[in-house]
Amino acid sequence: MERKAVSSSLLTSMGYDPETQTLEVEFSSNGGVWQYPCSPSTYARLRQADSIGRAFISEIRNKVVGERIS
Repeated sequence: MERKAVSSSLLTSMGYDPETQTLEVEFSSNGGVWQYPCSPSTYARLRQADSIGRAFISEIRNKVVGERIS
């Protein structure tokens, strides 16, 4: 999945696959890459948020189980 750089202290990059409704993020702290189930509307809110990191924590990290892929 292609990720694009984001302006966030929590995340380095973020990508989305609408066919599988999968969000992929790379964390700034350790470079770990994780995938999370994510609806298109939630992904749109993440992209438009003033703070992508805060939105990620409230919309994804505290609500769904992710899988580390690297």
